[in-house]
Amino acid sequence: MTRTSDDETSAPAPRLTRRRALGGAATVGLTLPLLSACSDDAAPSAAPSTSSASATTSDSSSSPGPEPSSEPTSEPGTEALASTDDIPVGGGVVYTDSRVVVTQPEAGEFRCFSAVCTHSGCLVAGVSTSINCTCHASSFDLATGEVLGGPAPAPLPAVAFTIDKDQVVLS
Repeated sequence: MTRTSDDETSAPAPRLTRRRALGGAATVGLTLPLLSACSDDAAPSAAPSTSSASATTSDSSSSPGPEPSSEPTSEPGTEALASTDDIPVGGGVVYTDSRVVVTQPEAGEFRCFSAVCTHSGCLVAGVSTSINCTCHASSFDLATGEVLGGPAPAPLPAVAFTIDKDQVVLS
């Protein structure tokens, strides 16, 4: 009876050749930028300051960054977010520090929504005839927060607020 060792019966391990190493490096080099293109790792942008919070209007060209939560960060009911005069009729203002957007669809009719896009958590970038998220081109209705276009799966959540004299105050 002949006996063989394990080394003689097992298949040899494939050798790492220069061609395989360079091919693997090229694959990683091409794949990582493609994967990162859709990631949510972008840093939030700064916006010009108005009132007691940062605000972005339709004139802003900054890119929003993702935010972890759709809840406003301001302490509710403690200080005015904005003057009603700051909110244009047929438009609105994004308050990045508070993560809310205040709109005035018609004269004297104010609405307040979360400024966090329901698609991937980016802050909406501005307001024109709709609330716009430039991360993936979602848009929302000024009066209802309903999705008008883009990949957003749900409307922007309404945020409770009050008008105290001529000031918008988060509730």
